[in-house]
Amino acid sequence: MCNKAIIRQSTAIPSSRTHYIVFRVYEATLCLSSVLPSWLYGWPNKPGYKKYTEALKPRRIYSLARAVLEMLKYLQYGRLYFRWKSWYKDVENSKHYEKGISFGRRGNKLDLYYSPKMEKAKVPGVVFIYGGAWGSGDRAIYCLLARNMAKELNATVVCPDYSTYPMSNVLGMIQDIADCLLWAKESGRKFNFDHNNIVLIGHSAGAHLGTLTVLFLLDTREELFIERNKQEDIAASIKGVIGLSGVYNIPDHYEHEEMRGIEYVSTMHKAMNGVQNFPYYSPTHVLNTLGEDQIRRLPPFALLHGANDIIVPSTSSAKFSALLTALSRPVSLYLLPGVDHTEMVTAIMAPERAFYHSIYTCIKQEYAKLC
Repeated sequence: MCNKAIIRQSTAIPSSRTHYIVFRVYEATLCLSSVLPSWLYGWPNKPGYKKYTEALKPRRIYSLARAVLEMLKYLQYGRLYFRWKSWYKDVENSKHYEKGISFGRRGNKLDLYYSPKMEKAKVPGVVFIYGGAWGSGDRAIYCLLARNMAKELNATVVCPDYSTYPMSNVLGMIQDIADCLLWAKESGRKFNFDHNNIVLIGHSAGAHLGTLTVLFLLDTREELFIERNKQEDIAASIKGVIGLSGVYNIPDHYEHEEMRGIEYVSTMHKAMNGVQNFPYYSPTHVLNTLGEDQIRRLPPFALLHGANDIIVPSTSSAKFSALLTALSRPVSLYLLPGVDHTEMVTAIMAPERAFYHSIYTCIKQEYAKLC
């Protein structure tokens, strides 16, 4: 009996130590998941030592750890990453597009993709604005998307870079997109697309920026630093806006970021120079300030959103659709089951991806009404 008790005791102690060590490692990992993003992207906006205590609150640690773990799912796009990287570098593919065209006041670059069906007749122009939380993105990443979009829509697709944070703030980004639209307006004849028939398509922050640019052009804003008559010409050439998983109400989205515990590490409030500027950069707010004539000239909207989106909830598009409907403006809303935020854009990069055909069915249906 004594020997058995000793054996049980000797095995229980190491087991207890193992559990203790595992718990401490787990605890340290959670803390690191909170501290590392705060260190890289910004501590909570609190004075002195309080910014550290705020970052280490249990709720924030849990929320940030969950957000970090959510990012692990991007590993599934590894093959897609190497695929677009290889395609963009392959000189044989240069016949499909014009790469690295300079435009605008900041000397940004754009790529232009030809429709494989393009004949002598001019095709419409599509300007695709990528997302990236106002702080990241590169036109090369979207080469497969732009190539497929040119084919599916029988259009010339323009994919520009714009000055993301910290190189610029949201106003600078809007200026860059307005510059790209001006370039498209002035370069349509040279590249054989209809410069009076342009559709704007944007994803996530790109949908927000594209929508806001259209509203600023309709309002002929002085801060765009483009002549009034040119702004009017650009606005008239935009036949529609297709938003994919877009952000349209900035105060609402900030509340969603607070709920997820990422509001301090998010680029959004920094790119907008603080929460006090949220209404100025919110399409919902700007739309409510326009006059009747400006609202009447607003192009039709088509809003697509994934029902499984946790980064930008589908209520963002649903509420913006309701506002446009209340203003008697044409709008279509598609809520797609099973689609999340990233899949909305990665799915249309390759025909074999799960939601490629279902998303393009919606886009093509709306695009046919616009062009």
